[in-house]
Amino acid sequence: MTAPVTIRGAGVVGLCVATELLARGVPMILRDPAPAPGPQACSWWAGGMLAPFCEGFSAEEPVIRLGQQAAAWWAAQGVPILRRGSLVVTLDRDRRELDVFARRTQGHRLVAGKDLAAIEPHLADRHDRALHFETEAHIDPRAALVHLHRRLVEAGAVFEQDDRVPEGRVIDCRGLAAQDSLPDLRGVRGEMVMLRSNDLVLTRPVRLLHPRFPLYIVPRGAGVFMLGATQIESAGRGGATARSVMELLSAAYALHPALGEAEVLEIGADARPAFPDNLPRIRRQGETIHVNGLFRHGFLLSPAMARMVAGLILNGERPEGMDEDHGERCGA
Repeated sequence: MTAPVTIRGAGVVGLCVATELLARGVPMILRDPAPAPGPQACSWWAGGMLAPFCEGFSAEEPVIRLGQQAAAWWAAQGVPILRRGSLVVTLDRDRRELDVFARRTQGHRLVAGKDLAAIEPHLADRHDRALHFETEAHIDPRAALVHLHRRLVEAGAVFEQDDRVPEGRVIDCRGLAAQDSLPDLRGVRGEMVMLRSNDLVLTRPVRLLHPRFPLYIVPRGAGVFMLGATQIESAGRGGATARSVMELLSAAYALHPALGEAEVLEIGADARPAFPDNLPRIRRQGETIHVNGLFRHGFLLSPAMARMVAGLILNGERPEGMDEDHGERCGA
């Protein structure tokens, strides 16, 4: 019988690792100070975009390659996937930004006029062209976390509301809390706003390329939209700042004036764990395996990271680029 494993941290990484191990018959205990997924975890505030090609504008090759596994993995777990692609637009004054984005990414086609109107009618009178990344997808991240947690409980996984250091084999998925063991981990703060608008309909995530305030907006259904894109070098986990909220709302209004009349439902913020190169790592220190540094790619890269950890635990398969006790970036 396989010896039990303790997973520290039940955010998106911990839940994905637990799901992969449970599917392979590995008994486990998940330890987290919180009893269930909620606002205490940075993954609660995520956008849920499974957009590896869009991320390729600023991310390195492993993010694009490993991220392409994500949509199929989430669908296999029973999480509803919306496969409507992503749309990237600019304001008229920033048209060159779209050309630059197109050159630095793949998996898209240029749409304009009637084609754009067929994809997102409410944007066609505001933007004359866009890039459509047809194979990308998105999920509701909060619903996905709750779903994984429930499935694990139903399958017999043990959850303990505890954060003491356990004995034996440990997989540490604590995010920024693991700075006590990973001194090169840093926080990158992100802030978001949830709006409800009865005057705007969008069916897929839309990214606005703005020189000062880049924005993404993700539809959640029933007229609800999540706005995000702030990226601040800070480990602060307090509430959102007035400046960031104003920037998000200003960019949203520039995308479509209807959002100026939208109801503000929620404002949130948290700090995401990242290593200096913004790539994740699987790092082994003694009997502890750290899975961390997913930066802004938690839902996109956690499935691939979880599979690598399962291969390492059960078959001794070394993840790409992993070094004992030093941990190089994964997928390099």
